[in-house]
Amino acid sequence: MRTRVKICGITRPGDALAAAQAGADAIGLVFYPPSPRFLSVERAREVRAALPPFVQAVALFVNADAAQVAQVIGRVHPAMLQFHGEETPAFCGQFGLPYVKACRVAPGVDLLKYLVEFPAASGWLLDAHVEEYGGVGASFDWSLVPRRLERPLVLSGGLTQGNVGAAIRKVKPWAVDVSSGVESAKGIKDAAKIAAFIAEVRNADA
Repeated sequence: MRTRVKICGITRPGDALAAAQAGADAIGLVFYPPSPRFLSVERAREVRAALPPFVQAVALFVNADAAQVAQVIGRVHPAMLQFHGEETPAFCGQFGLPYVKACRVAPGVDLLKYLVEFPAASGWLLDAHVEEYGGVGASFDWSLVPRRLERPLVLSGGLTQGNVGAAIRKVKPWAVDVSSGVESAKGIKDAAKIAAFIAEVRNADA
């Protein structure tokens, strides 16, 4: 199976194109104001417009209100939504687009109990439990990942060129999601790091 790759936290059109050229399946556009990778709708439209065919734009939210999500959908036209906060299943499912629901992994968190409430999600994303809701390069104990999940698993949290191969071999996720691990500075992607990261994913798939 080919592990899919999403490059999250894209803030510049050139970075979106570099991700696509390196073989990324999707890019993430962050609509969470406290994040250093936050995009205005107008900036997100510019980034989205740089994508070639068949590379998806994913809009990421953290505890946003429905009006904000609807505005992004109407103006940016993402292919998929990604929810990283305490959103309810009803909230996530009301927008008419496929979505991924994130769960922040920490000792004592019952992942299956949390995720089973989102059976309509296209996939379940596991990330490290940090106050910033991701994007800080923190990883978690991959042995906490349940062996059998009812939805495709997206693995995130502290992935880099150096560890993504081991992560794929251990967890066998449907997709991996990286942000800070392919950056030269927060929100600034490094084309060489993106290419090296994706090359390691392909090596792990072989």
